[in-house]
Amino acid sequence: MSNDPANAPTLETVAEDSPLPLLFLDGEALVVDKPAGMPVTPTKAGEQGIEQLAPDLRFGFRRPPEAVHRLDRDTSGCLLLARNPGALKRFGQAFAAREVHKLYLGIIAGAPQSESGCIDLPLDKVSSETLGWWMQPGDNGKAARTFWRCLATIQGNSLLAFVPLTGRTHQIRAHAYFGLGLPLLHDPVYRNGRTAKPEDSAAKGRTLLHSRHIAFTRPGKNAVSATASMPRDFVNLGFDEATLDQTVLDGLVLAAHDNG
Repeated sequence: MSNDPANAPTLETVAEDSPLPLLFLDGEALVVDKPAGMPVTPTKAGEQGIEQLAPDLRFGFRRPPEAVHRLDRDTSGCLLLARNPGALKRFGQAFAAREVHKLYLGIIAGAPQSESGCIDLPLDKVSSETLGWWMQPGDNGKAARTFWRCLATIQGNSLLAFVPLTGRTHQIRAHAYFGLGLPLLHDPVYRNGRTAKPEDSAAKGRTLLHSRHIAFTRPGKNAVSATASMPRDFVNLGFDEATLDQTVLDGLVLAAHDNG
């Protein structure tokens, strides 16, 4: 079958054959619910990643889809893939122009001092032989802005919503640590007392960050919009779907882009 959007199968007809949960599908775009622990690109250790599964995500098209953006290995949730080179270019331009609305959920130990805010901290990549590499605020760093809001606090942990307006590496993780002073739960890099590289740390679980929602408009076509359900490890800490107020989340996204 040719890469013809008119002949594209629907999400409902291919969901059972997909190697990953599908959240959105049309002739140009594909959004999957990426599992925590799965890298997007191949690793030196040969772990199976999204790119290796791409041939099984063609659903009748000749070309496998390509990831438009990246999520850290530990981060779960919405990942956008483009189904043809033209879409890949346009979607990339939409990200660069800050036209893509993204919402993340993260869990921190403790509670922030205020209910909401904007973290505006340029981030620069640094490294050492002992600790490996990480991102930290610096005069030579690239601009990075993240809007956030505390949604709930349960048994000493807080669920936060994050809307990043820029797409720097580790942006939300670094901003939580350096901007709020409260790292994401189980983050092996952005935490107090780190004395070794992440692979040598004794983290109790994956970094608790989830790509909840992604959406953007397209001229002459329906908007791309996808939402990933609350992951099991979030639910186990008491943060289920009932914790979320969609009106609050929508308001945070709109406020961030209006003031970004």
